[in-house]
Amino acid sequence: MKIFSMIMILFLVGSSIAVSMIRNLLGAVIVFMTYSLVMAILWQQLNAPDLAITEAAIGAGVTTVLFVLTLKRIRGEKK
Repeated sequence: MKIFSMIMILFLVGSSIAVSMIRNLLGAVIVFMTYSLVMAILWQQLNAPDLAITEAAIGAGVTTVLFVLTLKRIRGEKK
């Protein structure tokens, strides 16, 4: 299980760097969503299921939907 956690932490660091370097905003939102899902998996591995559920619901779910709707609205105003 320790190897799995280390791989997830490396993926977490890689995705956090990728979010800051991606120029496409929708791509950054998708990478941010994967970051949040990996964080939820890590919380579960640390025996904190309440934090894992909250991270998955709020971080990956609600925040991603709000970001995508905001991008849609911004791109609609440009046209």
